[in-house]
Formats: sequence, structure tokens, C-alpha cells
Amino acid sequence: MADLVQYEKNADGVVTLTLDDPKTRNALTGSTMVDELLAAFARIERDPEARVLVIAAAGKVFSSGGNVNDMQRQIGPEVGGTALRQEYRHGIQRLPLALHALEVPTIAAVNGPAVGAGCDLACMCDIRIAAEEASFAESFVKLGIVPGDGGAWFLPRLIGMARAAEMSFTGDAIDARTAVEWGLVSRVVPAAELLPAAHALAGRIAANSPDAVRLTKRLLRESQHARLDTLLELSAAYQSLAHKTPAHAEAVRDFVARRAARKA
Repeated sequence: MADLVQYEKNADGVVTLTLDDPKTRNALTGSTMVDELLAAFARIERDPEARVLVIAAAGKVFSSGGNVNDMQRQIGPEVGGTALRQEYRHGIQRLPLALHALEVPTIAAVNGPAVGAGCDLACMCDIRIAAEEASFAESFVKLGIVPGDGGAWFLPRLIGMARAAEMSFTGDAIDARTAVEWGLVSRVVPAAELLPAAHALAGRIAANSPDAVRLTKRLLRESQHARLDTLLELSAAYQSLAHKTPAHAEAVRDFVARRAARKA
């Protein structure tokens, strides 16, 4: 069986994971997609050379979200409510926990529709870049269900409660231009420029100290729920670590040398 997630790492330490399941338009459930993504995240965590992750998709759809064929199985009497709860807990809900905890920065390169859980997958990333053809739909209510994979946590933090409520209560899609106006994506580019733009951004991140970038990401994560004094204590602890890294020492030496050269 072919892999549903293609793994590639370039010389800069930028890892690209490409969702590649054309039969389901890159659905996340009802297949090995989640397990393959989790295995890829674990591989990145073990790789000290990995610096940035880009999640992309083959075809014209970023992800169709949940597999409707699998939902037909779930509504049957042979699958009880308790069993369904465990399916979510031990299935797709592992995805937001693992992706949110990933130390390296993450970029979603959204090439087309990101629907339901596919929209949430993009929201789980630190940064989103969209092609002009991209759209985003928190569409669970259209199927009579709720965001079961963390969308109700991620989406309001990105675009605010009122707009998240509008998307979640109507299930309607927004286009790429609206997404950038609402702050859901950082930028919109022509389709041919999507991956180059994502990789260029990833390269600018990868050029910085990997230790400083990872610690900075952790501080941004903690700032979402920590008090200021608590975050300042954590910042001081992280800064003491950063000051002792070879990358910091080299950067300071280079800065001093450049300043001395300008004065000469």
C-alpha cells in the first residue's frame, strides 16, 4: 500500500509532509493518514537537523476532513457511543495534541479547500499560507456533528470568537481573500507560488538558531494561558539556556566583528 503522507527534508532542515490520498481528497479519517502523520511528527522530533515543518497536499484539495464513508459505519448500531468516544480520543484527537506540541515551527501550505478536520489541521499549524484557490470551512454542522478534533479551541484563537462562531454555526466556507482579512492566513499567493513561498518562509526561519526558535515557539505557546509574571520567569529560564548556546556566541562574535569593521 502506498504511503498517504510523503516525507521530504531539504538541506536547510525543512521537512515537507505532503498529504497524498487522491481517492478521498486527502481525508484524515478512515485510513492510515493520522497514524502516518503522527509517525512523521515523531521522526521530526527525533531528528536534530529538522528545523521547520511544511504541511502541503497533492491534488486540488488540501483536505476534505472526515471520511464520510467511515461516518456511515459510525452511525450503525454496532458502534456504541462509548466506543465512538474512544475512537476520537485514540484516533484523530492525537493529531492536534502531537502537532501543537511539536517543537519546530509549522507552516500549512493550503492549496485548495480545507474542509472540516482539514480546516482544523491548517489551524493546528503555527502559520498558514494559502493559494488563491484555497477555501476554509468549519463545516461540521453541515453533517450534524461538532468539531471533534480541537477546532473549537484553535479557530477562536486565530480569528476571534465572533468570526469563529460565524464559521462554526453556519458551516459556510470562506475564500482565501477573506481568510487573509480575518487573520486566518498570513498571505495569499498564486497556486504556482504556494510551495516556493512556504519554503522561502521556512528557509528564513531555518536560518536562525534552532534552539532559539524552538524556545521562542514554546514561549508563544505558554503565553496563551500563562500569567505575565509566570511567563517572565519562564522567559528568564529559557534565556539563560539560549545565552549558552554556540549559535548565540557565534552571532555575538559576528555582530561585534561587523561593527568593528564599520568603524575601521
